Amino acid sequence: MRISCGARDDITTKPTNTLWYRDFGYTGGKFANATVPSFIEPPLKTLRYFPLSDGLQNCYKINNVPRGHYQVRLFFALIADPSFDSEPTYDISIDGTQIYSLKSGWSNIDEQSFVEAYVFVTDRSFTTCFHSTGHGDPSILSIEILQTDDNAYYFGPLWGKGTVLRTAKRMTCGSGKSAFDEDYGGNHWGGDRFWLGVSSFPDSGQPTSTEHNISQTSISPNFYPENLYQSAIIGDDEQPDLSFQMEVDPNKKYSVWFHLSEIDSKITGEGQRVFDILLNGDIAFENVDIIRKAGGSYAALVLNSTVEASGRILTITFRTKPGSHAIINAIEVFEVIVAESRTLAKEGICNAGHMTSCSNLVLTYRPWSLVAREAPYAKSRTQFGRDVQMTKHYRPHEARNNAESGSNLLS
Repeated sequence: MRISCGARDDITTKPTNTLWYRDFGYTGGKFANATVPSFIEPPLKTLRYFPLSDGLQNCYKINNVPRGHYQVRLFFALIADPSFDSEPTYDISIDGTQIYSLKSGWSNIDEQSFVEAYVFVTDRSFTTCFHSTGHGDPSILSIEILQTDDNAYYFGPLWGKGTVLRTAKRMTCGSGKSAFDEDYGGNHWGGDRFWLGVSSFPDSGQPTSTEHNISQTSISPNFYPENLYQSAIIGDDEQPDLSFQMEVDPNKKYSVWFHLSEIDSKITGEGQRVFDILLNGDIAFENVDIIRKAGGSYAALVLNSTVEASGRILTITFRTKPGSHAIINAIEVFEVIVAESRTLAKEGICNAGHMTSCSNLVLTYRPWSLVAREAPYAKSRTQFGRDVQMTKHYRPHEARNNAESGSNLLS
């Protein structure tokens, strides 16, 4: 389900003919024309903003959402009116848990034009709220609530219904071309992830690519598209190692996912490319041999590790063995957030000082706004261990229908 905030009618956007439903579920705020600051954002023309004078009426509440695991993405925009603060900053929470704070300058950085998180809906309702930090009125361009596999991004004992995964970084390496899963023709049960294209790292690496088919892709539970593994950044004779740094919040846990495939035609057997993967100087994976682990060339391999950041920089290093060059196809980094107890009154959903009746806030979307889809069969959670290699194929006959009808939107 996708909502175009501030829109009075349903909208279809090119080039993928994506359907956005008219604005609903808001507890307050006003609509306005939007200025979209980034090429990443959908080409929508309106937004909803929440003036400070409205008090706690600063949320979206969607009821009758089928229980499950969801990719939630919110795009931000600027009010197309010079009398408003050109760049508001505010905090975002989902179901009572703060997941993100906009930083000054966000409208000039493509990756900061949205926030994305993976959450569980357990009580058939979804709430997101926007809390001004005193610098302008929160303004929201769109909301996406896309159901994913129940076991998507399982990373170990910390994973579960009490955990939120916020996307901190996601990039496809080598091609230099940014894309969404839909652009790649990805399976909808993987969501519609945005992949920032990078052709090299600041101090190392060269791009490489192939048109060869890649096996072991689009496999449950994460359903990664094949295109993701057809390009890579690779070391060279002068600098065989690869290294990448990103800003993080200190004393937070991060789940890091590495996507690998041996797409270099000169590497044909085991032992020809071997390297270690280090997180902040500590070995996360030792003696990585893609051909051995994946079972051959042109096959996808996914590795996952969790690290606690002690400082504000996360350094990822691919350290080669003698005679090897490192390679990486894509990287994902998620902040692991422990969900707080849900307190609707604190979020301003039901506050007698601002509302005459809490029942006015029971807003549900129309039954046709969630298309019934077959969800992958929810098997018992698998203990992948540290070396996660996705090799289980999806079987259409092992499916269940996970859609439920909702009541009409109240006017």
